[in-house]
Amino acid sequence: MIYFDLPPRNPVLAGAQHLWDKQRVWLIALLILLIVFAFDYAQGVSSSVFTLKALQGTAPFLLLSIGVAAYAGATGADSLIAKAFTGSPVSMIVFAAVLGGLSPFCSCGVIPLIAALLAMGVPLSGVMAFWLASPVIDPSMFVLTSGLLGFEFAMAKTVAAIGLGLFGGFTTYALMGAGYFANPLRPDVGNGGCAASTVRNPSHVVWKFWQEQPRRAKFVAEAQSITLFLLKWLTLAFLLERLMLAYVPVDWIATALGGTGIMPIITATFVGVPAYLNGYAALPLVSGLIEQGMAQGAGLSFLVAGGVTSLPAAIAVFALVKRPVFALYIVLALSGSMVSGMLFQLWLI
Repeated sequence: MIYFDLPPRNPVLAGAQHLWDKQRVWLIALLILLIVFAFDYAQGVSSSVFTLKALQGTAPFLLLSIGVAAYAGATGADSLIAKAFTGSPVSMIVFAAVLGGLSPFCSCGVIPLIAALLAMGVPLSGVMAFWLASPVIDPSMFVLTSGLLGFEFAMAKTVAAIGLGLFGGFTTYALMGAGYFANPLRPDVGNGGCAASTVRNPSHVVWKFWQEQPRRAKFVAEAQSITLFLLKWLTLAFLLERLMLAYVPVDWIATALGGTGIMPIITATFVGVPAYLNGYAALPLVSGLIEQGMAQGAGLSFLVAGGVTSLPAAIAVFALVKRPVFALYIVLALSGSMVSGMLFQLWLI
């Protein structure tokens, strides 16, 4: 038998590959920012400031979510949280959709909880229902929507959020029954199959975890891991959001969404994916378009589709789950948003 010696691996290339594998999100964000600085220095400064302020603005929600997730892991209460999403599949999906539609968390703040639920083996159907409903509306957004678009529109948006959650949850449940999505998380995020034992065999809960050194260490480790994970993905998301705000013309959005009938609703659903500014900036835009004659159903489809598939929300989903689950998330968001707009338009006739 003849043996061939493989050439030694270049240590520089090996180091570069290792750096890319571990820090590719940071490197991509840095590369984008360097390109922007090279071609538009003022926009580079503006994008950097916007990203830092956006991270600062979401910090209270993130810190609360990270603290809850780390506390649940350190005390062993994660199994109790998971139990809220167990039981009858129908009741679990309904509970998750309603909770998501009424939740005060933003789409970014709920990420650690979603990751923890999936890692603990909570069924994807319930998680999907919660995740689809959560970015669409929250109490502060309801008040602002009522002021700009009217109470009826705000109620329609709330119903659309819960309806989207129910639609996504039951669709996912049917697909899981057919054998799909057994392990939705990416390998570097968690292992839903193995971690599901926390649901089947709940451990003893120690609420005062700081009295035990191993639990204190677990709290610190989990908090650090979740913080670093969120920070890199949200930095990239907010940077891309700022560039979209800068380079996507508002006039183009208005032209694409103008008119009445079914086609503007379909168009608004797909335009809402790349053109959605953010929850608070999109409301005045939609209000102005409706005053100019755009169908309210199209406005609702734009806000729902854009909210669910906005860059922070979509990138967070992409970061946590495997690509088939991400594709399902996008399909459910688009189809559910389109149907919501059509039903609202029929209700108004």
